[in-house]
Amino acid sequence: MPGLLIRYLIRFVHQKEINEFIIQNQNIPPLEFVDRALELFEVNIKTTGLDNLPENPRVIVVANHPLGGLDGVGLTKVVSDNLDNGAKIMANDLLMNLVPMRPKFIGVNKHGGNVKSYIKDMHQSFSSKHAIIFFPAGLISRRRKGVIKDLEWKRTFIKKAVEYERDILPVHINGRVSGFFYRLANLRKFLGIRQNIEMLYLPNEMFKQRQQELVMTFGKPISWKTFTTDKQPEEWAQNVKEIVYGLNKKM
Repeated sequence: MPGLLIRYLIRFVHQKEINEFIIQNQNIPPLEFVDRALELFEVNIKTTGLDNLPENPRVIVVANHPLGGLDGVGLTKVVSDNLDNGAKIMANDLLMNLVPMRPKFIGVNKHGGNVKSYIKDMHQSFSSKHAIIFFPAGLISRRRKGVIKDLEWKRTFIKKAVEYERDILPVHINGRVSGFFYRLANLRKFLGIRQNIEMLYLPNEMFKQRQQELVMTFGKPISWKTFTTDKQPEEWAQNVKEIVYGLNKKM
């Protein structure tokens, strides 16, 4: 690639700032790493509905994904602080390079990682007493017809809930990224480009979110027994998605 383009990318992915933070905090426990990340971005977390958290920590916490980074960090902090045994979070294989966070991550093979290792880790994690944090869309929310909302939620969390007899804890997170990100995503889709080129700008979007307030609303747990064969897992996933977005309307 041309040197000018490389310098542009280095600046917009905040390579220097991120590397400095990782190097300075590479040998600390996962939750301390989370705390320092929240301090770096001066994030204030406001929660409602914490009384809905169950006594049994073996839940799958599902949430919308408006920010693509800080929402995951903030949710890990809140759930770990309020549920016994803490929480683990589903993360793509690129994020597994954040060494301090590896004990909290459940790797998902999205970019060619070690499939067998991830499957084994996933089984052990879902069999454990930890809460599991899941962003079922798998992608940051997009803006369609002026509405910012997740794309289709994948069915995996429904299947795992039934398989491992884990209740679902729905959470809504308020937030949005810049208009530029949404416009670029829509333009890319309009042009028929399959690669999510807008994802290159997520680090820059994260740095724009400094001093933001994250508002998290926790709903009542949904029993895993709810997900009967009357509906397909894909349908149940969309039902839970609507419950999550309904939490925002109740605020």
